[in-house]
Amino acid sequence: MTTEAVISARNLDLTFETNDGPVHALKDVNLEIKKGEFVSFIGPSGCGKTTFLRCIAGLETPTAGEISVNGMTPDEARRARAYGYVFQAAGLYPWRTIGGNIRLPLEIMGYTKKQQAERVARVLELVELEGFEQKFPWQLSGGMQQRASIARALAFDADVLLMDEPFGALDEIVRDHLNEQLLQLWARTEKTIAFVTHSIPEAVYLSTKIVVMSPRPGRISDVIESPLPKDRPLDIRDSAQFIELAHRVREGLRAGHADG
Repeated sequence: MTTEAVISARNLDLTFETNDGPVHALKDVNLEIKKGEFVSFIGPSGCGKTTFLRCIAGLETPTAGEISVNGMTPDEARRARAYGYVFQAAGLYPWRTIGGNIRLPLEIMGYTKKQQAERVARVLELVELEGFEQKFPWQLSGGMQQRASIARALAFDADVLLMDEPFGALDEIVRDHLNEQLLQLWARTEKTIAFVTHSIPEAVYLSTKIVVMSPRPGRISDVIESPLPKDRPLDIRDSAQFIELAHRVREGLRAGHADG
């Protein structure tokens, strides 16, 4: 049985016009992400990882090729609230409580007060922030703020979660803990996740599929299907299989640089 692609890109190109001339950000990108996959994008700075994520979200418009999300154009998917987006910074409003921040998209979408309360309670539980609804962002650590940001993206129950280096600014211990929590969250919700990272261990630990991108113009130099089991304790990172996979990603990045 073939699973329908939730995200599909065909011959995608994107060139930005700047004062210094055109910048070719993406070139001939072809990719399918199937339902329930956890796909990480890794590559050097400026290779188009975030740009591709923004194309999926309808925040950038490709100059050639096509892209679809749940069978819709990215713009239609954005209007249909088909995805949640988690940015590099938590982006919480300091004057709103954690509960208030999570409720914001639900208020905009016209959910009743009762529905809002139920959804806020559910997603706070999912990200293990029960009891913090009345706190303000400044009363939470960086890792907790980022979990609140994930809760906000989950609040309206979109099928797809787009995550742009959400843990990049956090220290390694916090990052490890959030990686574990994110895998548990993914297992419980069965979302389709597209995740941008600069970290090879993070990409290997989290993903069912790793997309290696080459320097600008951003092209896909390798797509690696992970052989790791879905259930992954942190110490799987010491296994021979994990180390071998990380090596292949590193080689892919090196080869991409050599070709670039």
